[in-house]
Amino acid sequence: MTATQAARGRRTLSAADAARDRAIAWWLLACAAMIFVMVALGGVTRLTESGLSITEWQPVAGVLPPLSTAEWQAAFDAYKQIPQYDAIHAGMTLAQFKTIYFWEWFHRLWGRLIGIVFLLPFLWFLLRRRISAELAPRLMLLFLLGAFQGVLGWWMVKSGLAHRVEVSQYRLAAHLGMAIVIYGAILWVALDLLRPARHEITPGLRRGAGALLALAFVTLIAGAFTAGLRAGLIDNTFPLMDGHVVPPAWGHLAPWWRNLFENPEAVQFDHRVLAIATWLGALALFLASFRAALSRSARGAIHALFGLVTIQAALGISTLLLVVPLPLALAHQLGATLVITAALVVRHALGAAT
Repeated sequence: MTATQAARGRRTLSAADAARDRAIAWWLLACAAMIFVMVALGGVTRLTESGLSITEWQPVAGVLPPLSTAEWQAAFDAYKQIPQYDAIHAGMTLAQFKTIYFWEWFHRLWGRLIGIVFLLPFLWFLLRRRISAELAPRLMLLFLLGAFQGVLGWWMVKSGLAHRVEVSQYRLAAHLGMAIVIYGAILWVALDLLRPARHEITPGLRRGAGALLALAFVTLIAGAFTAGLRAGLIDNTFPLMDGHVVPPAWGHLAPWWRNLFENPEAVQFDHRVLAIATWLGALALFLASFRAALSRSARGAIHALFGLVTIQAALGISTLLLVVPLPLALAHQLGATLVITAALVVRHALGAAT
């Protein structure tokens, strides 16, 4: 059965089945909202240099923070043993350590809460046979991806505990990318349940929206490399990079592909190019929507997408020119997630491929 045939079959859902699907969809949307908050917490943790403050991974015992002065001192002493302490936080007090510890602990705690909020309703719906045989494996896969994301998070943190003063930019990009993939997949399933019948017949716009969604995701990953290399702290001019269209240091690393991931100037340049391409793609989709026969909701989603991409571009430029102030940097990261959200909603609104 094709996706289109499945969608057509779903149009005859009974009122009870429709109510069941709505309940599942709202539960999934709540999970997606929690992941959105998780991305924000990850941004705060990174921007406050808090991510390496907990040097152990204890999935169960780590639910509770240190509860005594001795436990706090032991955690602080463990942090003093890693390179980041001497490089960035040397001389900090125990009270200051508790602040950065809080953000990493809360970030991990929130991840555990997402797992609980996903798993318990899933089991309840499953035991009451509210989840179809087609949907159950998809939801189980999402849960397994969420569990893998926890492992991926520790793998990222572990890269910064020896020989480095920050986590690997490769692992940072992988961790953020997986979070967005899980977020997008949950959102897509929820939209399928809420709007199973999609009548837009716009293959050109549909392909354009899919390409724009992919481009926005690649731009977000490039942003993760920019953050991981602290590349936003250099070449703080726009539109040129300290007077150059292409930075002279772009190809300094060999082999050439290392510049894409390890050369700060090249990484920032690539992120700029991808961001401009994303804005131009959103503009093209926006203009094309006026000539297409679209529903009001689909047209409104496209217009909202263009507005969000424009705001995100302004946030990115401002963050660069002001040398990455924390509030703007966090807003820029959240803006990237909102752009992905809007692009996914647009792609969904334009119907399934035949």
